[in-house]
Amino acid sequence: MAKAIHSMIRVLDEDRSVAFYTEAFGLAVATRFDFDSFTLVYLRNPENDFEIELTINKGREEPYDLGDGYGHIAFCVDDLDTEHARFQAAGFEPRKIVEFERDGALLARFFFVADPDGYQIEMLQRHGRYT
Repeated sequence: MAKAIHSMIRVLDEDRSVAFYTEAFGLAVATRFDFDSFTLVYLRNPENDFEIELTINKGREEPYDLGDGYGHIAFCVDDLDTEHARFQAAGFEPRKIVEFERDGALLARFFFVADPDGYQIEMLQRHGRYT
């Protein structure tokens, strides 16, 4: 059986992106590989083995075109309201909390936030299938 191990995104500024993912989601640099034309930075937290792989292409100055194909990555937390308030206080500009129901029952509570490069990230309350 296959195991998901990472999701890669291209970012312009390594320090800015690492700082965002560290403060917002508690991720830390697990490994960093520097090459002549690019750098790979793997971020993770102790809760799981799945990593975010930041790819920094050296010499690139213009923002990446995210296009219309990128969706989002998601994290789940124990207390969504506290995290939303923390994101607001940190200046991350999270969107409002949404409650999503199906057949009259709560399916999910969540909000979205964009990282420094515009990638969308969903924060979900631990509940049901999102644990």
